[in-house]
This record gives sequence, structure tokens and C-alpha cells, in this order.
Amino acid sequence: MQKIDRMRELIKIITDADTAYYKRDDPVMPDKAYDQLYDELVGLEQETGIILSSSPTQRVSGEVLEGLTTVRHTRPMLSAAKRKNVADIHKFLNGKMAILSWKLDGLTLVLRYEQGKLVQAITRGDGLEGEDVTHTVRVMQNVPLTIPCQDPLEVRGEGVVSWMDFNALNETLDEPYSHPRNLAAGSTRKLDAEESRKRNLSFMAFDLISNHLGIQTKWEQLRYMAQMGFTTVGYSVLAAGITEEGLQNAMDQYQPKEYPYPVDGLIFEFDDLAYGRSLGATGHHENRLTSFKWPDKAEITMFRRLEVAATRTGMVSLTGVFDDVVIDGTTVNHAYLHNIDNFERLALGPGDAISVIKANMIIPQIVENHTKSGGFPLPTTCPCCGSTLHIRTSSGGTRQLYCENEHCAARMVRKFVHFCSKTRMEIEGLAERTLETFVQHGWVRNFGDLYELERHKDNIISSPGFGEKSYARIQQSVDKRRSCTLNQFIAALGIPEVGRHAGRILNRQFHGSWEAFETAIQTGFDFSQLEDFGQVMHDNIYTWYSDAEEAKLWRPALKHITFLKEDNTMTEMTNTPFTGKTVVATGKLEHYTRDGIQLKLLSLGAKPASSVSKKTDYLIVGENAGNKLEKARSLGVTTLTEQAFLEMLADSGIEP
Repeated sequence: MQKIDRMRELIKIITDADTAYYKRDDPVMPDKAYDQLYDELVGLEQETGIILSSSPTQRVSGEVLEGLTTVRHTRPMLSAAKRKNVADIHKFLNGKMAILSWKLDGLTLVLRYEQGKLVQAITRGDGLEGEDVTHTVRVMQNVPLTIPCQDPLEVRGEGVVSWMDFNALNETLDEPYSHPRNLAAGSTRKLDAEESRKRNLSFMAFDLISNHLGIQTKWEQLRYMAQMGFTTVGYSVLAAGITEEGLQNAMDQYQPKEYPYPVDGLIFEFDDLAYGRSLGATGHHENRLTSFKWPDKAEITMFRRLEVAATRTGMVSLTGVFDDVVIDGTTVNHAYLHNIDNFERLALGPGDAISVIKANMIIPQIVENHTKSGGFPLPTTCPCCGSTLHIRTSSGGTRQLYCENEHCAARMVRKFVHFCSKTRMEIEGLAERTLETFVQHGWVRNFGDLYELERHKDNIISSPGFGEKSYARIQQSVDKRRSCTLNQFIAALGIPEVGRHAGRILNRQFHGSWEAFETAIQTGFDFSQLEDFGQVMHDNIYTWYSDAEEAKLWRPALKHITFLKEDNTMTEMTNTPFTGKTVVATGKLEHYTRDGIQLKLLSLGAKPASSVSKKTDYLIVGENAGNKLEKARSLGVTTLTEQAFLEMLADSGIEP
């Protein structure tokens, strides 16, 4: 176990060193020291027989498949029976020793090994057959590619993504995932493994299907999987004869809000494997284990209306609006309906009585319609342009509505909203409703037109809701953004998955020069070599740049914008408490926006980061800090309140 932990530590150190050397041209250690660490890792891999997918000795490449094939399971993958309360679970245990573990909420997988090598990974599917997803599972960061066991071995576990990575990815997407479970499933089933690699999925082992190794207990089974290099689900041992009170106390130690991964309950399994097998199974579940799910607190409210909107990618979103209801201390009044299947299942109509929950205590969902009047049919035309809507089915079978009219005003408005938003070009006064008016009247047809509003001044002033003062405010805001940084402009362009963080990386790479960035594209620059970039982002940049219709939208803005060079955007301090430190900010801050705190940290000579790791020096904590705070505490990272951060600045004579 200690050797495996050391291997994981070495992988992180070497990977960080590679990033610094190859991507930043900033070596962090002498070659001799690097070689010693690398040789130590090779030696441990040879000694243990374990090679993790993230090991720099392997550099596992990602495959791109044309489709997924089905594979039959060697043992049916059944469900777990459910118990509603502690008394029922206590009765189930019947005085036997048991293992208590998290019930992970992701994508269940089976990994097959032959002669110590990973040969196949299969989804649960229908329990009898699943899909072969070996190409994406091989690039999960903690999956062993080789193990010291030469016998055939099958391990069952869950593909999961942390709440932290889930929230970070959703910030970059126009159509965010509704739950980490969907992200895990969608990422694992992608045909392009490199695209899947970016999603930071982990594999958590919880069951050893193979029973020919002489292992007698569940505890020994979990220990054995850990010795083989697997990351196992968090668990604890329940002693034989545990009282109902003791059982409740054990369950109380498992708090889902404090766990970094999504869970939807607990699993109780008999420790004696032979006894568990003797209990048999039904067609639905195995009798050796049972589950307990925390009840989502449902509130009944009244459904009012359906909101239909076209996004800038053409996907048409369906949102249910209902009367205000308070759940877990917050007021909610709308919920995204996600897809056509869910919409049809709910059969919503005005005045219907519905049950609303916050899934995992975070995401509002309409879980049940008690009336099912079906008053709202599935939309057939775009609410903006009137074009016939089309249904697209994803590779995973999800059906979505799309408006395929490239000139749809709603799609155009969304692009303008994105460009002008606070986290992009920050053009104040150009809210969605204002932009709708400008687009409908033809006053703005491309981003360049935003900088030529004076041509339509008289028409704008005479329009309802506008006047001399409102026009002057808009014009003043536009004039302020005739100069900007390269990263602001790139983030505003709407290149898929190329947002603010990627914009900052490109800003540094090309020293704030648009000309350098465009020349790089024209000469075939490999963007995948940049830090936190990959093949998908590389391809997205080239696809966007070659799109003639997209170019008509953004290129006219270039003649109106002066790009601030990197040296002109900020004067970096070199002697502050944060110089050279890696700092993460989380939660809502009173004195800074999300971008504002990033810029402040850069000005202090710090290295702003989006996620907490062992390399993090400080975590600045605002309201609703969430999982980053928990991870920082577990790693011993110094946490600062916003007030403490400001006081440190004041003590150093630095303006907030």
C-alpha cells in the first residue's frame, strides 16, 4: 500500500515537472533529480507489477472509435435491494459482521484483466450486456493498466467525477450537464478517448467478481483490490451484533455534503462472502447486500409555464417554471427539463401539482407530476424564428430539440449576450432584452456593429424604453471596450470549450497579440501542447476559425479593437505575501468578482488556480465554499477568509 501511494506521489511530481519543462519552458528540477525520480517509479512498477494509466512511463494514447460494441457479462450485474430505515437495515444484518460503504452515483463498470493486463472495460448496460469502453477507461487517471495478479480477474466499480471537476467543466459549457452522473456516463461513452481524458474521471472499485483467489471476506477483498493498485470506495467495518443505535451512529458518519464525489446512499454487505453467496439472488437484486438512500426532501408546488429558448448552438432548452418553494433553505422556482424523454414523462400542464427536489441537495428537479394534464405539447417550431424544430439523438440515446436555422435571431442574440457578458467583454447596458431589440431592428448583425451604434442613434433614442441618457450610457460602455486583453476577446468569441482559463493561457503564449494568435492558426500551430489544452480544444479552434459564417460575426470587430499587450494590462508586484504562491478562490466574495480576484492575484505575483491540490498554498473562502474547502482541509492547505486576505494586503501596504 505504501509503495502504491509512493507511485502516485511520483507520478504527480514527474507529471508536474514535465508540464513545467515542455509546456512552460521553466524546469523545476535538475535532470539528474528528474532521472532519479523516474527510475524510482520504474523500479516500483517492476517490483509491484502495477502500472497506473497516468504513469509517465506509459503515456497512454487515446483512441477514437467509430462505435461501441456490446459485450456479455460473465455474471449478471444486478441491483441492490432498498431499505427505508435503520430498523430495517438492522433486521437485514441479523447480528452478522458487515461492510458499510458509500453508494456512488456514477457509471458502473467492469474491468477485466488477463495475465496482469487490462484487456476490457464494460458498462453495466442492461445487466446482461454492456458496451465496450476500454478506450476511455484506459485514460482514467487512477485505473491500473497492469496488476501483479496473473490469474484472470474482474473488478466492478464506479466511474465518477468529483463535484469540483463537475462544476468547473459546467462553467465552460453552453448546455451544462444536469448531474455528475450524466457527465460520467457521457464522458465514458465518448468515441474520442482524448476528449474523455479531459473530464478527470476516476474509477472507484467496490467488488471483486472473480472468486477463485481464496478470499473469504469482503474486508479482505477490498484490501486485495487496494494492493492491486485500485482506488477503493470509502468503507467501514460494522461489528457483529451491532446495536441499532450503533448502526445509526455509523451511518451518521457518512455525510454526502462533505464527500467530494456524488453519492445517493449507502451500501451494507455481509463480510462473510460465502454466507452472502448462499443467500442467492432474485431477477432484480443480490441478497448479499442492501442499500439505503437518503430521502430527497420533496416539496409540492404549482406548475405555471414552460419556457422555450434557443441557445447559441441551436439546442432548444425546455425549462419548467413553478411557484416559489423553499428547499434546504433556498428558494427555487424553475428547473431545467434536460431532454425530450423527461419532458414527455412529466406530461406538464398549467396548474399541475408537482413535486420538486434538489438532487444531492444541489440541483432543482421536477421529479413527479401528480396531475399530468399534458397541457404543454412538445414544441415543434422555434419560439424565435418560427423554423421547424428537429430532434437530434446523441450517441447515448438522448433526444434534444434543435433549431437548425443559422440566422435564427435567438441564436444570434445568445451569441451577442455571450460576447457582451460581464465575464467576457463586459459591455454594460447591453442586456439580453436590449440586444434582442437591436438584433430585431437589424442595428447589430455582427460584433463590429456594436462599435458603430452611433449610426442608429436617432432610431435607438426614439425606441420605447430608450432615451438620450440610456443611449449615452451604452455608448460610454462600448467605448470603454475598444481596448481589451487578448484573453477577454478570445473568451467572448464562443469557441467551444475555449473560455476564460484557456484565454489566459493563449494570452500568455502569444503575449497579448491577436496577430500572433491568428498567425499560429494559419501556420498549423499545435494548441494541444499548451497547458490544460487537449486535442478537442485544438480541433475546436481550427473548426471555429475555418467557419465562414462565424468569421462574418467576429472578424468585423477587429477593426474597432486595440489589444492591450500583456505588459500593459497589469503591473505585477514581486514582494507580496502571495508572490510565487498558488492560490485558489472559492465561493461568493464580497469585494471581488470571479475574474476580479483572478486579476488581483496575478497582480500580486501569485499563481491563480481553479482547483485545490497538494501544490495549493492558500484557499480564499467566500460564501458557499463547497467541496474545495473540504479538500483544502483534508490536504492541510491554509484557508483564508476574504477579510483575512484583505488584512494581509493591508499589513503589506497593498491596496485591496
